Amino acid sequence: MRIAFDAKRAFHNGTGLGHYSRTLIHSLATSFPQHQYYLLNPKPASLFSITGPNLHEINPPAHLPAFLRGYWRTKSCVSQLAKEGIQLYHGLSHEIPVGLPKKRIASVVTMHDLIFERYPHQYRWIDRNIYRAKFKYALKHADRVIAISEQTKKDLIEFYQADPSKIRVCYQSCNPAFANTIDETEKKRIQKKYNLPAHYLLSVGSIIERKNLLAICQAIAMQKKGERQPLVVIGEGGEYKKRVKSFIHQNGLTQEVIFLSEQPANKKDSSFLTAIDLPAIYQQASALLYPSTFEGFGIPVLEGLFSGIPVVTSNLSCLPEAGGPGAFYVDPYKPEQIAAQLDLIANKKALVGKKVELGRQHAQQFTPMATAAAVMGVYKELITEQ
Repeated sequence: MRIAFDAKRAFHNGTGLGHYSRTLIHSLATSFPQHQYYLLNPKPASLFSITGPNLHEINPPAHLPAFLRGYWRTKSCVSQLAKEGIQLYHGLSHEIPVGLPKKRIASVVTMHDLIFERYPHQYRWIDRNIYRAKFKYALKHADRVIAISEQTKKDLIEFYQADPSKIRVCYQSCNPAFANTIDETEKKRIQKKYNLPAHYLLSVGSIIERKNLLAICQAIAMQKKGERQPLVVIGEGGEYKKRVKSFIHQNGLTQEVIFLSEQPANKKDSSFLTAIDLPAIYQQASALLYPSTFEGFGIPVLEGLFSGIPVVTSNLSCLPEAGGPGAFYVDPYKPEQIAAQLDLIANKKALVGKKVELGRQHAQQFTPMATAAAVMGVYKELITEQ
């Protein structure tokens, strides 16, 4: 098969959608090398390179002005796809270009979440309406819809009355580097490079209200001072981050919460920006804290399970799907429950060891090979019908 992807985020996005895109593309290309994969990239990449013998980058025509790259990605790229003999197009993040059926190109779209519908106040009016239009078009016109969790499938049906017969649940994976044990020499190098404490808790994700960093800080403030571990935070934010920092300052936690992403050296460090150093940071943490109030899937939970560390996450939305029997669950609106789990992790080593092993076993459902096979199954099902 000749399969094309919307690879904008694969080449340019360092957060969840980018990680999903890169991991899936690499996994498909290595697990199913008999196929050819074409990556639509609207502009030159600076951070991420995606190469391989069966991977081919497609760019806009050289004469196309930069301000028309968005139009190329959403419509005029279809003619190039047809010339390349593309049989199937996969929109990796909620949208597909207009006009694929006219060129007899089958289509699949991955839908990650409908968080902007559940929490509209956290999004600008214009953004909500743009997202809604793109999502609805993709749901109507794509031949198959991949939902990354059962929760997302339910939301697509509830909010948009999506056709259940078109939806297939295919879970995400994460970078396979998280499953590899980092040796002690490399751990020490990373600890020194980032000036990490000997023991620390870890929070990874955008610093926005839904990710719930404030509740983590409130939980730490509830602990006795001698029992607290420093919190290392990886992620950036705006107004909500200011609220979190205000709480930290008012409660004397300034020396105990380390915002790694805002340090000047890290803002320019490609190994940090592309998450190459992240597995070593995970594997030295005492626990990952991810009490989000809502997610489409929650890749950091999976990263924590593969890393072999305790994972504290929310008992809401899809997070129990991601964490399975290996995670420690809390009501994200109750910081005292987070504090209780931190105390348990610190004092019940035998239980923690059992949970970590259960987490490793659960994570095997989400290996890159397993997730690539599920997606390839959707492709084959669709092509067989054509």
